[in-house]
Parts: sequence; structure tokens; C-alpha cells
Amino acid sequence: MTQEQLNRLLDIAVEAAIVAGKDIISVYESGDFSVETKVDNSPLTRADKLAHEAIATKLAQTGVPMLSEEGQTIPYAERATWTQLWIVDPLDGTKEFISRNGEFTVNIALIYKARPVLGVIFVPVLQELFFGIIGCGAYKVERVNHFDSIKELMEVAVRLPLISDRVTYRVIGSRSHMDERTMRFIDSLRKEHPELEIVQRGSSLKICMVASGEADIYPRFGPTMEWDTAAGHAIALATGKRLIKADEEGELVYNKENLLNPYFIVK
Repeated sequence: MTQEQLNRLLDIAVEAAIVAGKDIISVYESGDFSVETKVDNSPLTRADKLAHEAIATKLAQTGVPMLSEEGQTIPYAERATWTQLWIVDPLDGTKEFISRNGEFTVNIALIYKARPVLGVIFVPVLQELFFGIIGCGAYKVERVNHFDSIKELMEVAVRLPLISDRVTYRVIGSRSHMDERTMRFIDSLRKEHPELEIVQRGSSLKICMVASGEADIYPRFGPTMEWDTAAGHAIALATGKRLIKADEEGELVYNKENLLNPYFIVK
């Protein structure tokens, strides 16, 4: 895949994320928080559905197939033939959306031969945009409310990781899933970093904080799906960070038959 092709796909993915973000905010501000329950007992809102439709429409013009949390019923026999695909979470952090804390995101990743190569994460409430391409770097843009071109965004973007004089070792924990194993892992880190600080965030913002250098490590010993991590994984890789499996060798891979991720650590 050429750099020109990746740049074109990044253009479309960023546009899709921003359009979906506007649909999410329209529901967020309307107060229409009617919630359905999916088969895995996780919540589904009208914002999830609208964002999925908006992204699917935009990404369809690329000719690349899409795997989304809201459209995950594609048989593996079909997916296994895909060399490349989009993996999308139209609204990552539905619980954060319902609780109205603003910590939810739109996640879009391009996967090539089971590896993430491009990632876009948009934070609708803050209008923050994270994006990256492996080998080309990752960037953050604040207060994005429209999109004309990547070139225009690059003029105001900040390259990640951010330069910081922070000295405290910072661990990111899930706002919804701080389990016992995670706490034991954090306690083990305190032996080397006695001044360790725990910061909690929702959705893929946790991966973004490690990618940006605002945190040092994010351990995840709870269930996640491929669409929860793919976009953040691409952005982290573009900054030189990694998402490694917690209980075995290697990084996370995508478009598996079982879309559940193994436990992992971002660092």
C-alpha cells in the first residue's frame, strides 16, 4: 500500500469520524438517552446507530470492507479472505455517553494483513482529534469542528508524543473496569515507582494518553473487543508505543475468528 493511498484513506476516515461525532453530539444534547441492551448485555443507544450509519456511508467509497461493533455478524469465512479492512467502533464508551462524562470516542482503524496501519480517534465533546499512520507519525488536533483536508489539519496539529516535564510515573486505569488483577499489577509497579499516580479515563482515551505521553502505561486485564483497540493501537504504534499481550508474546492482531482481544498492556 503506497503512502498516497494511505493519505487518501486517512482523509476519508477523518471525515467519517467528524461527521459521526456530530451525529453523536446531536443525540447527546437532545437528552434522548433511550437505551437498548445488546446480546452481550452492553448498552446500545440511538447515537451508536446514527454514528455507524454515517461512518459506513463515508467508508463505502473506499471499497474496503468494514467490520463494526454495530455490524459484527459477518461470517469469519468471508472476513478471512480480506487482506485489508476497516475496524470501527462508532461510539466507544457508551457507558460514558449515558453517564454524560464526555469520555467517549469515535474509533476508525485500517487493518492490513492483521496489523493496524492507520488510526483515527475523535472525541466529540472536546472536539479533539487523534490520528496516525505507521511509519509517518501520529498527531493531535484540538477544537476540530469541520474538515477540509489533512493538509489543513496538519498546519495546526501537534505531533505525538507531547513534550512534557512530568516526572511522576502515571498509570491509566479504566473508569469502569478496575479489577483485582489490575490493582495487583499496579502495586507491583509501585516497587520501582513509589510516587506512582493512577489516572482513570473511559473509552480509547486511555490508549491515547499513553500514545501522547500523558501517561506511561495502561494495563488491561478485562475483556475488550478488536474495535475497542484497533484505532488506538495504530496511533500508539505510530508514536513508537506498543500494545503487547499480557500473558503471551507479541502484539495484538486483528480480524481473528474470535474478535475478543487477549489481555494487553500499552507502553
